[in-house]
Amino acid sequence: MVAPAHAERVRHVVEPAVVAGGLVLEDVTVRRSGARSVVEVVIDVTEDDEGELDLERVAEATRAVSDALDAADVIVGEYTLDVMSPGVYRPLTERRHFTRAVGRMVTLTLTDGAKLAGRLTDVERGGPSGDAVVVVPVTPGRKGRKPTVGDPVRVLLADVREAHVEVDLSGIGPVDDDEAGRDAAGEES
Repeated sequence: MVAPAHAERVRHVVEPAVVAGGLVLEDVTVRRSGARSVVEVVIDVTEDDEGELDLERVAEATRAVSDALDAADVIVGEYTLDVMSPGVYRPLTERRHFTRAVGRMVTLTLTDGAKLAGRLTDVERGGPSGDAVVVVPVTPGRKGRKPTVGDPVRVLLADVREAHVEVDLSGIGPVDDDEAGRDAAGEES
């Protein structure tokens, strides 16, 4: 394992390159893998960026980070550079994470231990009591029944201990058994 101080030096070198590309530096990890170092750089879009972190933007960021590392010469010897997005499984820890997740299913664990699962519909900025999120609770239906949708719940971000996006595959595949049968038979729906 490479010392955390080394990762901080790398962060100091690559952050300006990432920010210059209009992105946010989420994390930097430096570790050993055999005779070489592996530098992992996690980037994301800013809160107000309406674009996605597509392959082109990741490639541009990779070139900028690589150039910055080579110019500063902070990695001794050979290294492998991995520049990536945080992925869908990252915890939601900052307001901008929640903003990017609006419209998705989320699960929140509150500071009092209560859990709230539902669709994230809004992120409120700096109200009188602080930033907040609005979640419409959704309880899955049992045995093919429709889910139960509750009234919107406003939760202060300060009251969220843990949060993450739930992968929602409910819109994929046939809606009912009749449609499944037609699709299997090769008929159009």
